[in-house]
Amino acid sequence: MENMQYAEELVREFLVFRGFTSTLQAFESEMSTDIGKGFQVDKILELMFSVYVPKFDAERLVGLLNFFKKCFSSTEMVLFTTFSKLEVSILHHYIVHCIQFGRKDKLIEFLGTYGNDLLQSSQDWMPWFAIPYLKDPSLDPQFRVYFSKEWLDALHLSFRNFLSEIFNGSRIPTLLKISTEKNTIKRLKKDIRQLNDKLSELQALLEEKEAQLCLLRGMASSTMERGRIQKDFSPTISETPVKGANEVTFPSEGLDEHEDTFETDHLGESEAWVQDSQVTNPATLLSELTLSRQEHGASSTKLPVGDGGTVDGLQMFQGGLYTENGGEVQVEEEFPEVKVEFQETFLGHTSPISRCRFSASGNNIASASLDGTVRIWTCDSSTSTSRNATIYCGAEIMSLDWECKSDRLLLIGTADGGIKAWNVDAKRVVCDLNTTARYPRVLDLKCSPVEPIFVSVAASRGHGSSFIDQMGFASLTVWNMKTWKPVTVLPLGNDPPAITSVCFNHNGKILAASATDGMIHMFDMSAGLQITGWPGHDSGLSSVLFGPDETSIFSLGSDGKIFEWSLHNQGQILWSGDCSRFFNLESAEICRHEMTLDANGKRLLVTSKSVRSPIYQVQGQHHTRGFRTLPHSAAITTVDWHPTLPIYLTGSADHSVRVTSIS
Repeated sequence: MENMQYAEELVREFLVFRGFTSTLQAFESEMSTDIGKGFQVDKILELMFSVYVPKFDAERLVGLLNFFKKCFSSTEMVLFTTFSKLEVSILHHYIVHCIQFGRKDKLIEFLGTYGNDLLQSSQDWMPWFAIPYLKDPSLDPQFRVYFSKEWLDALHLSFRNFLSEIFNGSRIPTLLKISTEKNTIKRLKKDIRQLNDKLSELQALLEEKEAQLCLLRGMASSTMERGRIQKDFSPTISETPVKGANEVTFPSEGLDEHEDTFETDHLGESEAWVQDSQVTNPATLLSELTLSRQEHGASSTKLPVGDGGTVDGLQMFQGGLYTENGGEVQVEEEFPEVKVEFQETFLGHTSPISRCRFSASGNNIASASLDGTVRIWTCDSSTSTSRNATIYCGAEIMSLDWECKSDRLLLIGTADGGIKAWNVDAKRVVCDLNTTARYPRVLDLKCSPVEPIFVSVAASRGHGSSFIDQMGFASLTVWNMKTWKPVTVLPLGNDPPAITSVCFNHNGKILAASATDGMIHMFDMSAGLQITGWPGHDSGLSSVLFGPDETSIFSLGSDGKIFEWSLHNQGQILWSGDCSRFFNLESAEICRHEMTLDANGKRLLVTSKSVRSPIYQVQGQHHTRGFRTLPHSAAITTVDWHPTLPIYLTGSADHSVRVTSIS
């Protein structure tokens, strides 16, 4: 067997090192006989069928079989049972060989020596004690088969296959794997070095190309913007001395008239505008722009003042992400369109989509609409459609979640306090629960990934036009999925602000919750108590997610701000993004913005008031890189990632759900 000599040398070295000289002598003595023949199948078969049996060496034959029995541990009962059956057949062959060659003396000696052990192991050996006294056992119906060549060939083949399976399979001792693993590690290190070298070359090339691209883009954009602004705005800018300073006035009509001045030409989709119609002091304007730049980032365009002069440092910009020194990083409008391998559109709804979710395996999809309809379907033609169903709930669907351990149960939360459990195999509602009358809106549902429980997020009714204002106070209830009874209500204090989203960590012991007052709450589920919390946003929170390694947590504010918080250093922000351009802060068309991470935790997909959604790269060296989804024809109201594949769902106010696979 490969690496056998190397392993033997390691054993010798260890025994010498420890001073086990007697053990070393015994080891060398055993090695000289090598009863197992190094676990080489051909040599073992040759030893048994060409040496021990033909020479009627029953003692060594039985000793070899007992040796192999000891190789199996007590947990390997299947292997032990199989080998015991093969052992009986080999001993039958020894008896038949003795009869065929007229050595009844060896047969009687064998039965006399090992007879008691054979009878204790099985009563099936009883007829074999009569075989020495039969006139012609080969004609006896009970023994005839053992004298055939076919039976012997079958025994050879079965024993060979068995030995090959156990010696060449997973039962190789760890000691024998050392050399192989050593060589494997050496080879992998070499491959890693080569790949790192190649990666460094590609990164250097990529940085060079990106620098060239940014330079060309900046030159082209600056030239075009400067030309347009000089043409369109110079006549409307007047210069009047005010205590040694220039007064710059931007008439609102001029901006309305020339709104296209601030478009990003190479995309042709983004818009930017100046909200204040007048700024009486350029220093004030510069201060405001600098502040906004620190908050949002900026792309600079110098404006002409008076007779072609410029206000130093005065910059107009679009919302996005830029470096402090003005270097371009990448704004959402400039995110490239995601590379799509395939996309399918589901048109089974007749009103805006409120929620859509992949099942635990990803084979099934549940989508819900504002008219109270839930559809269960699949986008894979190879997946059975037997679970496809339409569920009419009679009220707006506000939350969906699948049972984590299987695709069997789907939980549905409605705006009238209803929680339904749908069995996709039985195609019926197996439980219909209700929250208390004080908390009629079931905003979120989350199943534990380990325990048979789920948490419902309910809210009382508030007053206001936006979704956040329409929510009152919060209630978090833990339910048992076996008895369908409430287990406990998680403490939030008196009249707490509404909770909008919850999520479990991987073992279900920690629950995170986001609230409309901007707070992030953390609960210990085993104790049923809140263990910590901190203010995450100035605005209300819409969604919260654990990071891929659960050392961080993502929060999405109703103002479009995204933060990744460290769980090791509470309050520390590891990454942030601003997708406020994709949010409509006044409209309640999108019931609650949400975000979702892909299976690898590298890409963050967010809902949008626009027809496209941003996909942020949140892991690796380039946090600010991202993509744009392919467009719907209306706002994107809900999103979800496949649990294992690079496939995402987008539900829209255009009544459609799209399944998109990306490269």
